[in-house]
Amino acid sequence: QAQLAESGGGLVQAGGSLRLSCAASGSIFSIKSMGWYRQVPGKQREVVADITSGGTLNYADSVKGRFTISRDNAKNTVYLQMNSLKPEDTAVYYCKVAEEKWGVEYDYWGQGTQVTVSS
Repeated sequence: QAQLAESGGGLVQAGGSLRLSCAASGSIFSIKSMGWYRQVPGKQREVVADITSGGTLNYADSVKGRFTISRDNAKNTVYLQMNSLKPEDTAVYYCKVAEEKWGVEYDYWGQGTQVTVSS
């Protein structure tokens, strides 16, 4: 099983930047993708960005041009650089790692890190 350790959340003013990190450790067979999701109270968790093992990137429309996802394969770490932050980006951000083992996908989640953007 994989364990995920997130860091980098915090409080920032609108227009500011934050960088989230998520390091995966433990027994990992083959990582299919790594990504970031966010959730606000009363709403469903939504994808922010993800990156596949082949390097394909996917972004939510609301963050395109402002957020950048990247990955260090050697360290099994995924990053989310968030620029030009807006109050509506306020949420708990979760890292997700999708492992593929013998044709079955297993999803692992981080504990979440709070991002608060003040206006």
